[in-house]
Amino acid sequence: MTTILAYKRSLLLLLLITLAVTFAVSDMRLATWHALLPVFEWMETTPMGVVGKTWGAVFALVQTGHLLAMALLGGAVLAGDGRLLGLIFADQSLRQVQAQCQKIWLWGLVLVVLSGVFMACGVALKVYYLEVFWYKMLALAVGVLFQFFVRRPLVNHYGEVSPAALRLVAVASLMIWFSVAATGRWIGFSG
Repeated sequence: MTTILAYKRSLLLLLLITLAVTFAVSDMRLATWHALLPVFEWMETTPMGVVGKTWGAVFALVQTGHLLAMALLGGAVLAGDGRLLGLIFADQSLRQVQAQCQKIWLWGLVLVVLSGVFMACGVALKVYYLEVFWYKMLALAVGVLFQFFVRRPLVNHYGEVSPAALRLVAVASLMIWFSVAATGRWIGFSG
């Protein structure tokens, strides 16, 4: 029994994956999607939704801020993962680079979410019916969870973790965040 308890995090992750797969292949996913329609209809009637729909210049300004925030977040990911891969900042302390990148990443995430909510309010029903929007939200959730529950703990214990494992974490992180960026760009093309 104590052997199983030693793997609490792994068991929790397995449980979460099982729940996510069950949700994805069951009717709960479709029922949840239908239940969210009133929320998206309400979003368009909020002051942010009205401003986003009515004043294109404000929407464009916030969208510019969103793109700059994504560049901030993406730069932090590239710098942090580039250091884990040993490609850049090799002369700098891993802990110092990761701490600075984590701060920048967190600010970028906050700005991306705030500006993204504003933009989504302006076109709420449009994005509600876009499949790629839901893929982006899933990729974003996976990226944030990966950052906080996988990448960050491993990097904080980098002396105890093999360099090969840290490189794999960096590659996985880059793949996840590339997926977030690609699905976001896909939303832009879905007109």
